[in-house]
Amino acid sequence: MNLASPFSLSLIAITALALLGLPIGHSMIAGSILYLALAGLDMGTAAEQFLNGMYSNYIILAVPLFILAAELMNIGSMTDRLMTFCNAVVGRFRGGLAHVNILQSIIFAGMSGSAIADAAGTGKMMQLLMTKDGKYPASYAAALTAATAVIGPIIPPSIPMVIYALVSDASIGYLFLAGVVPGLLMAFAQMVIVVFDARRKGFPVERPTPLRELPRVTWRALPTLMMPVVLLGGIYSGATTPTEAAAIAAAYALLISVVLYRSVSFGEFYRSVLNSARTTASIGMLIAGALVFNYVVTVENIPQSLAVLLRAWDLSPTGFLILVNVVLLLLGCLLEGTTILLVIIPVLIPTAQALGVDMVHFGVMVVVNIMIGLITPPYGLLLFIMTRIAEVPLRDLVRDTMPFLMSMLVALALITFVPDLVLWLPRLLGYQG
Repeated sequence: MNLASPFSLSLIAITALALLGLPIGHSMIAGSILYLALAGLDMGTAAEQFLNGMYSNYIILAVPLFILAAELMNIGSMTDRLMTFCNAVVGRFRGGLAHVNILQSIIFAGMSGSAIADAAGTGKMMQLLMTKDGKYPASYAAALTAATAVIGPIIPPSIPMVIYALVSDASIGYLFLAGVVPGLLMAFAQMVIVVFDARRKGFPVERPTPLRELPRVTWRALPTLMMPVVLLGGIYSGATTPTEAAAIAAAYALLISVVLYRSVSFGEFYRSVLNSARTTASIGMLIAGALVFNYVVTVENIPQSLAVLLRAWDLSPTGFLILVNVVLLLLGCLLEGTTILLVIIPVLIPTAQALGVDMVHFGVMVVVNIMIGLITPPYGLLLFIMTRIAEVPLRDLVRDTMPFLMSMLVALALITFVPDLVLWLPRLLGYQG
């Protein structure tokens, strides 16, 4: 590569600005404008790409709406009732609170679509419950909470899948369906680790909730448990688009918290909207930067060049998927997941399509890789969040996360090499891929 070429100087500028602390979205915009100036192209193209990309993609609206829904659930008593229900179902087993942690993530995943929302919301509550009276080591509880939060964006709804659909034109509805079995598979793998750890480390058995109390506990949690049904039922019945379903999810969370449970003050509501706006602005700038930079990548014919290179290697579809897994796992150690989705994946999609790789299967595999990156050192964002919440050294947290990380890598291998695990449910409901 010619280091004096406009594209090389653009990459150098993006890397340098990011290392100096500028947000990656801003860095990509600045580097892309530099490329346009050096290449003698109209610098107004940057604004054009940004405006066309942001305002012509109705699907992007689903992102802030899912974020708001998660915030509203965290400030109300919906999560408290969810915890009580999960404890009544699986808390009676050895290591019961650890199993509760996994089960609540499965259910919460059907509401928020965000690993960060899971960790910062119900994850914070689980950390307090598990470490109370020294029942579980703080680092183990934090490691499990980080690992279970990864399930959130795999089981529908899923913000990363919405973004993948944006760059790949894959069906969001079928992507959501395709994430169900892989998400449950990862949860099962985590439960297996907990069963072994509970016996080996002597985790306590919680006082079981009497079976006669289960109907009452379920009834109190029923409005919360119905949220995934309302959300996904609207999508798969054809009554709503995914974006409209996200709006309904946010409205439903607000209605249940304010009217039915009466657990949200105006001040809490205002702060949740403010937090949602901040998170949305951060993601929005990242999407804007990626849209502009992807134009630069397209002008440089990078996807086509990569496709030619990989064809020269004569990779089979399986070989290509193995290569993509290795690359994404390595990038996940260093880059934020949304950046990978918006910058790296569009470069790989043409090759995947040329090799006949199913775009829904590919999307789920990509999202699972990116979620694993959230708990992979040194960058793993969930690791940093849990060190702050649990106040434990990063070294101890990484050590206790490793068994869960290994179990998720096994699940990733099954997802990669057994596409029917991913595509069985979408095909059952009409997918032709």
